[in-house]
Amino acid sequence: MLIVVDVLSFTTSVDLVVGNGGQVRPSRWKPESGKTLRPASLFDATGLVELPSPNGSNLCTLASETGAHVLAACLRNAAAVAERAQELGDTIGVIPGGERWGLDILKSGPREFGPLRPCVEDYLGAGAVLAALAGKASPEAQLAAAAFTNTDVATAVRECGSGRELIENGHRADVDLAVQIGVSGAVPVLVEGVLR
Repeated sequence: MLIVVDVLSFTTSVDLVVGNGGQVRPSRWKPESGKTLRPASLFDATGLVELPSPNGSNLCTLASETGAHVLAACLRNAAAVAERAQELGDTIGVIPGGERWGLDILKSGPREFGPLRPCVEDYLGAGAVLAALAGKASPEAQLAAAAFTNTDVATAVRECGSGRELIENGHRADVDLAVQIGVSGAVPVLVEGVLR
């Protein structure tokens, strides 16, 4: 079992669509498409939505190639996803998506598809899932859970690099949706290339 976490903004967008009864087809992000993820624009979305992203959608595709169950989690649905993961009764891996160096989705597009870098929002999102799981956990998982439990998550996400970039570019509503903790019971599961 693999749980993908990409809080700003892929898995938050997925949570909103699936929570409305819709489905999401993760797709490869192409810089020339000009598309960006806007959770606020998906607040009432239903039906099948294709969502490209440079991290979360790619991770879902790669995770599915392992043959594992793949779930999508964010701060909004972390507890619900953790509960479902335990019901499925498999070893659970939680993958915080990270960001890419040299990538500026909101302005000029990527200068190049740079290497991954850690990011606060996905680490805390993974920690939210891990804090809701019962049982033995690795030291890495314990530290992520402790970080989530002992941090003012909303403030940390708003003030981290990714959060500041979105807010400064007029996307505060997207960040505000992403920092809501435990407001969703949606559990997106990847089935035949679609999160439902």
